[in-house]
Amino acid sequence: MTTTPLRLVIADDHTVVRAGLRALLEGEPDLEVVAEAGSGEEAVQQALGLAPDVVLMDLRFAGPGQNIDGIEAVRRLAAAAPGLPVVMLTSYSGRIDVVRALEAGARGYVLKAGPPEELFRAVRSAAAGGIGLAPEIVGDLVGQVAGLRTDLTQRETDVVRLMSEGHGNRSIAESLFLSEATIKTHLVRIYRKLGVDNRAAAVSEAARRGILDLAP
Repeated sequence: MTTTPLRLVIADDHTVVRAGLRALLEGEPDLEVVAEAGSGEEAVQQALGLAPDVVLMDLRFAGPGQNIDGIEAVRRLAAAAPGLPVVMLTSYSGRIDVVRALEAGARGYVLKAGPPEELFRAVRSAAAGGIGLAPEIVGDLVGQVAGLRTDLTQRETDVVRLMSEGHGNRSIAESLFLSEATIKTHLVRIYRKLGVDNRAAAVSEAARRGILDLAP
């Protein structure tokens, strides 16, 4: 049975980087690059016009004609096309950058220096409705927490932990032997307790508070 490849848009201000990413991604049978963008604004235009399955977005765009960064591009996409997954692919791993990206609506954050498997996993997780975070990103978020808090119940923590590993609602339900409806109810409570409104922000906030012990 032939599976339709995931359609990707790559946004990076370096032509050589885009070419390398295209070659890397298209070496996977289930991934297809349908467009490239050299700026945040172009990335928004391409994504809205092509409706890809996932957008790979650089964090910072340099050079003339660059009016917005990757985080602002994510915000614009989140407003114009809710549900379109964006994975940040960047050289910057600072906690502030990660949190800002996830709060803007990004569904993943991976590093250019990381192994290709992390990138592939993040793309597939985001496309499936999950979250794709490089292990060192989660570990860094947890490592910088002061004053650990446990606002969530153990079951709610289990749900957030599985979300951080890229699981969608159905997979979480199967892992915890619960119904999808029950998982959705847990999500409503988790969002309310953490003061967030999406999965990526929930994972980020839980890590910031030290609720998750996910350091690699």
